[in-house]
Amino acid sequence: MTNETIQNKLTEKFGEKLTEWESPYGLLSFRAPAQMNVEVLEYLFNEPTMRFQFMTDLTGVHFPDRKGEELSVVYHLHNLVDNIRLRLKIYVPVTQPDVNTASKLFSAANWMERETYDFFGINFVGHPNLIRILNVDEMDYFPMRKEYEMEDPTRRDKDDEMFGRG
Repeated sequence: MTNETIQNKLTEKFGEKLTEWESPYGLLSFRAPAQMNVEVLEYLFNEPTMRFQFMTDLTGVHFPDRKGEELSVVYHLHNLVDNIRLRLKIYVPVTQPDVNTASKLFSAANWMERETYDFFGINFVGHPNLIRILNVDEMDYFPMRKEYEMEDPTRRDKDDEMFGRG
């Protein structure tokens, strides 16, 4: 099975709804509409010729400059039979970060979605226990969002030349 075969089968099933096809370093990557994430994942899981039945990773990414699609969920799937991996990306607005849960299909998604919620604030609709997993419950912000300065610009206790900035 090749990336072209996978792309052709997905395009045959979902048409022009899947976009941004690319293969950096041989890893097939594409984008799906957020409301179709589970539908695409189920097809990749259940289709006998696809067999992407192992979720390697699920994480979030914050793109503060992309208006209306500031938050992304990235799924990495693996077909263990043919030893092929792929990446599925979806985007949601930061004002309504709702994504359907994949935990009913991949049990590994349960904790990964909790971690993504904990750090990015993405609400996985239908998740059985969507609560913070690493940060304290009282935390009222999401630390992996790019909403704060990387470092304090008023600090004078370090030598910028040591960091290649001077």
